[in-house]
Amino acid sequence: MDATRADALNEVIRTIALRHRALAGYLLAPLGLHAGQEVVILALADGPCTQGKLAAASGCEPPTISGTVRKLAAAGLVERCPSPTDGRATLVALTPAGAEVLARIRCAWGKLAELTAAGLTEDEVGALLAGLRRIADNLVNSCGEGERCRPDRPAAS
Repeated sequence: MDATRADALNEVIRTIALRHRALAGYLLAPLGLHAGQEVVILALADGPCTQGKLAAASGCEPPTISGTVRKLAAAGLVERCPSPTDGRATLVALTPAGAEVLARIRCAWGKLAELTAAGLTEDEVGALLAGLRRIADNLVNSCGEGERCRPDRPAAS
């Protein structure tokens, strides 16, 4: 890829990432959430799991998830509980208040998707999704699932 096209691609992706996160933050603020916290609540929709699994599911580092869980617990949206199958493990689960917020998060995400795709036809959205999934796969394969790419850490193979 030539430098002009590479610059254009990287700039569009950077702009989308920044604007999408900012809009997500705006839509989540009335729920008392910051962008990124909703990912933990959405990951808990299927039931309790460990912080390690939350970190992998969200693509965040474990210390980041620990802080997010601490803040969500202080807000009464999640709780830590012992694992029924592993006495050493602690699970994170939604509280009833967290389950209520989950429904509101899904509404906010629906609005986010509508605003993001405004003006696109269903066919264009389908083509965009296909292209973005390929880009996401390329990035995951370059970095390793659930890992952050850093120049000082070789990508997982």
